[in-house]
Amino acid sequence: MLALQLKANPREVLLGWYTTSLALNNFSALIQNFFASPETGTFPHPAVHLTISTEAGKDIEAKAYISAPVGVNAERAAESCLFIPVPYEIRYGEAEKSGLELISGAKDSESRAAPVVSDIEGLERAVDQTVDLLERVSDYVNSVLDEEREPSNALGQFLMNALSLSPKVDPQDIERDFNNHIQDVLVVSYLANTIRTQIELSQRLATATLTMGGSDAVAATGGESGGGGEKSQRGGRSGNKRGGRGGGERQQREPREPNE
Repeated sequence: MLALQLKANPREVLLGWYTTSLALNNFSALIQNFFASPETGTFPHPAVHLTISTEAGKDIEAKAYISAPVGVNAERAAESCLFIPVPYEIRYGEAEKSGLELISGAKDSESRAAPVVSDIEGLERAVDQTVDLLERVSDYVNSVLDEEREPSNALGQFLMNALSLSPKVDPQDIERDFNNHIQDVLVVSYLANTIRTQIELSQRLATATLTMGGSDAVAATGGESGGGGEKSQRGGRSGNKRGGRGGGERQQREPREPNE
């Protein structure tokens, strides 16, 4: 399996393995030693073992371990090791974030299904989330100014750094750029719907032609084939006639008597 994975993705590097349970047992040690071996594993680097809890109704908990050998006899060395917890950090890109947000939306549905939204709906959700975050930050700042909550130097520094990264743009320019982007999205959506409609229409016309004109086409083809046969018969007759004139069998005539 590892050789097939590396053959398909030669730039990837094996780091370890994971389980959907927080329990550690002899089987965990056996698999850990397999992934850390020089022949099939991450040697000389230690293999990383990641455990993730998937119990329903509870928060997802993850832990990361590396292993160290334990002084036991040779018979139990393959299934014995010491798991050492190591710090970890979960990171993901923008594409993975969108996918995770889409999957997490299924928790509020009874069918546990999350349909794929369009670009306009995705943009609307992103704007709503941004407005919600701004309202939360504004409420926190107002409560700190009114001395209703204790201030936090770390949080204040974080907000100041975030605001310093925002570009100084006129609101009118932002509104104009936003409207232009919306128009571009609408044009692309209109063209995609038009192409989809044309494809569906062409498929229906082709299906209707095959369904309604199939018997007529077969009959027309049979008629033409019959005509060809008749012609062939005529050709055969004419050939026989010509053959009779040219090289067919001739009747022997009686010799005439000589004239005196």
